[in-house]
Amino acid sequence: MGNTNLPIGNTNLDVFAQTLMELAANDRDLLVITSDSRGSGRVTPFAEKFPEQIVEIGIAEQNLVGISAGLASAGKKVFAVSPACFLTARGLEQIKNDIAYSDHPVKVIGISAGVSYGALGTTHHSLHDFAVLQAINNIDIIAPADNFETREAIQAALHHPRPIYIRFGKKAMPNLHKPGTRFEIGKAIQLTPQLENYDITFIATGETVAPAFLASQELLKQGLDCCVLSLHSLRPFDETAVRQAAERSRAVITVEEHSVNGGLGSRAASFLMQAGIFRPLQIVGIPDEHTVSGSQGEIFKHYGISPQGLAQTALQLLENVQDTK
Repeated sequence: MGNTNLPIGNTNLDVFAQTLMELAANDRDLLVITSDSRGSGRVTPFAEKFPEQIVEIGIAEQNLVGISAGLASAGKKVFAVSPACFLTARGLEQIKNDIAYSDHPVKVIGISAGVSYGALGTTHHSLHDFAVLQAINNIDIIAPADNFETREAIQAALHHPRPIYIRFGKKAMPNLHKPGTRFEIGKAIQLTPQLENYDITFIATGETVAPAFLASQELLKQGLDCCVLSLHSLRPFDETAVRQAAERSRAVITVEEHSVNGGLGSRAASFLMQAGIFRPLQIVGIPDEHTVSGSQGEIFKHYGISPQGLAQTALQLLENVQDTK
């Protein structure tokens, strides 16, 4: 993401795994179910410390979901950990029927999400998970932006009464939040100062929040006021925060590590249009094409999901926008 003044923390996956260990030490009902993904899910230390609280299914994502649902039906607090690309494709029917339809509060953890697998390519990218899961009733969808949101999301998920999907990437993330920030599932967090009006609002989720925030800092140097929302919860969707930010802005940009079809941008555009809030809106994500190969950073840069790319998108969007304040 270039040079930044943001302190870099750990990967969200490492924080996820550490938080699980802390919770498991005081709760024998917490179980981790994996599909040959202990290493990539960072739960090998968990298995060594709590061997009776982890179940290895092997490369069988459909079985993983079904077994997780069964254990949850018996009162266990189940974290089903598997690569997002396989978990939400191979195991989609089981997520729909065994978890969501049957109302079992499994914590479905999609690891190495988005384009985290980099050069392994489209077979290993998870650019469909938001879209397919939004089309299934009764499963919440979370994409933490940084270590703080990750820790808070996992702690909240432990006793969450509904099925929930949480996705993580593999990159060490900058710390975005100030001390004292409050996290709540379904409530977006504004990273920029509250103002009466904004030139542009960035609504971002997951690992795209950091480049959106950095883009806002670049635009601030050019005299443009920005609102940046970390919309970590795609469902429940924080309509109030999105409405208020859009109403105060000349234009809106959504940013996600997902296809531009069916994800955050589609959800925000649908809500704003139906609410009668008409603002120029640009959906930034992975376009409807064969995705280029490369590292996550290279793919982000190619598709404009970088501080420089997002700042340029904002300037172009504002160039011909009439002042709607």
